[in-house]
Amino acid sequence: MKLLMTYIRDVFGSLRQGWNHFWFTPQDPATLSLIRIATGAMLFYTHLVWTSQSSNFFGSNAWLSNDAVNSLGGSGFHWTPFWLAEATGTVWVLHGFTLAACAALMFGFQTRLASICAWYMTVSYAHRLPTALYGLDQINGFLSMYLMFGDCGARYSVDAYLKKLRFADSAVLSNVRPTVGTNISIRMIQVHLCVLYFFAGISKLQGETWWDGSALWGAIANREYQTIDLTWMVYHPRLINLLTHVTIVWEIMYCATIWNRHTRPVTLFLAIPVHLGIAFSFGMITFGTIMLVANFSFVSPMLVRSLFERNPFPTDNEAEESASVVPRPKLLDRPKERSGRGGWR
Repeated sequence: MKLLMTYIRDVFGSLRQGWNHFWFTPQDPATLSLIRIATGAMLFYTHLVWTSQSSNFFGSNAWLSNDAVNSLGGSGFHWTPFWLAEATGTVWVLHGFTLAACAALMFGFQTRLASICAWYMTVSYAHRLPTALYGLDQINGFLSMYLMFGDCGARYSVDAYLKKLRFADSAVLSNVRPTVGTNISIRMIQVHLCVLYFFAGISKLQGETWWDGSALWGAIANREYQTIDLTWMVYHPRLINLLTHVTIVWEIMYCATIWNRHTRPVTLFLAIPVHLGIAFSFGMITFGTIMLVANFSFVSPMLVRSLFERNPFPTDNEAEESASVVPRPKLLDRPKERSGRGGWR
């Protein structure tokens, strides 16, 4: 009985330790900051395209009135400030505010506030125009939401530059330190991606063409979405079968292979041709691009810093001084490591 209780205690202790390590280990904000730049740029562009036709979609003369949109929304809560924006001037004020928030997020100025405003207005546009909502808007929505929780303006931003000027005389105060909030943001993006790919994959299994390997041909032959003419592949049916099956297996297995350090590089590498193929072959450049941005959440912050910073790693003296001033946070009690079978190393 004592052996059984020890085993159970070890199992639950290991699970708790793994949970805490996964969610609450402080992480450098380099990767999240890069995602912020790309997401902010995409949000700015996707809202900018409404400018030339704003009077046709918003306000009292919109093609779809407020009542018509409400009739499509079901019983869920989907309030938006555009319900109140009947006058053209009010619409332009909201539109200008949205563009300003997205630009501020992209450049990293007042980043926390900008991320909240950009997310809220992104959702507001979706609530006002549900008939124009598709995958790009959904990815924009969850990326902007998760950016709110982390320190996404700590690097490569106006805020970081102003902080450096303010604390120019103190290497400790001007240093960027890993935070738990950054890790939570990254983990939420990663988990969301895994869920998205898994259900996208298993939903495809309902179609016979994904089983017989001809699904890709249906997309290639559809001239409505055709950017590059790939109909020459009709003479290579085996290639079509191979690409179809690789795509479906990659989507379904993504949630498993992305977490293993040996299979992660291959999984991320396959994401490039999959989404670039969607972007440049089927005319969905923005969607393919934002999906690659989301996949970037699995790239190490140290790799990002080595690519974009002249001196990516602090000196030993700076690291010791920073650690002595700001100790590592402990949000949850962690069990002591056990040397037995159930302990995690």
